[in-house]
Amino acid sequence: MTRRGWRLGVVAVLAALCVSGPERPDVIRTASDLGPLPADRYDYTPQDYQRSQRASALLVRQCMAEHGHPDFPLDPRYPSDPIVATAVGTDYGALDLAAAHRWGYGWDPAKSLTPRPKGRRMTDAEYADFPACTAEASRRLLRGIDVKRDWLYASTRAVEVDKAVRRDPRLRAAWQVWSRCVADQGFTRYPDPVAAYTDPAWQRGSDGNTRHTQRERATAVADVTCKRRHRTAELWHAARSQQQAVDIARHRDRYAAGLQALRTYRTTITEVLRKLGRRGTAARSGASS
Repeated sequence: MTRRGWRLGVVAVLAALCVSGPERPDVIRTASDLGPLPADRYDYTPQDYQRSQRASALLVRQCMAEHGHPDFPLDPRYPSDPIVATAVGTDYGALDLAAAHRWGYGWDPAKSLTPRPKGRRMTDAEYADFPACTAEASRRLLRGIDVKRDWLYASTRAVEVDKAVRRDPRLRAAWQVWSRCVADQGFTRYPDPVAAYTDPAWQRGSDGNTRHTQRERATAVADVTCKRRHRTAELWHAARSQQQAVDIARHRDRYAAGLQALRTYRTTITEVLRKLGRRGTAARSGASS
């Protein structure tokens, strides 16, 4: 594609975004600012996660009571605190300029991404029965769902769609423009923003956070500045949207089955929260009267 042709293609993509997508803020600071994607409705949401954690905790507590542990906490700590390694990922790399100035490719260490449990520690006897009850809770929440065929389908396709996105010539051209922009400011010429975000030079710890060195922060600032200047994230989002729409159209029945599995899961969670959540509230009220 000639440079003029590529520019016309970029203009067409951005024009389509302005016409078809929801109104976006002038400055992109988070991935959500870019708007929804076609595959979002097939995804497990943060709200789903929070509700499933609550439902699982209620089922585990019920199971533990049946194993002779009637006062098992809803949010227990392990007998000894495990070492937790946090995987850090991003859809578009760094986007927030203020955060890049302050934290580079990391975040405020006072704001942990992994909240600590609020309940007491499990006893050794409780810990012995805990894995079986956790597995039982998982089976209960996934009842009536073919996990391999339906539940995991959308996430499996997401991997393939991402490969197609990375081959998109318009996106690759946009990354090249962004890369030159970063290099022109005296920093590494990364092939794409994810490479900059995940550079081993930032020395992420087990919690996923970086060391916030001056070089890291300066690189992140150049990264975000170049994304804003060349609308890299918007072009990337458009490529993802297009590829997702194509994939959903090609595999409509399979996506529909996956969506039904997700709805079944949500219905089961609602049922567990309604039954066991009410029972737990009644038990606490009786104990305090």
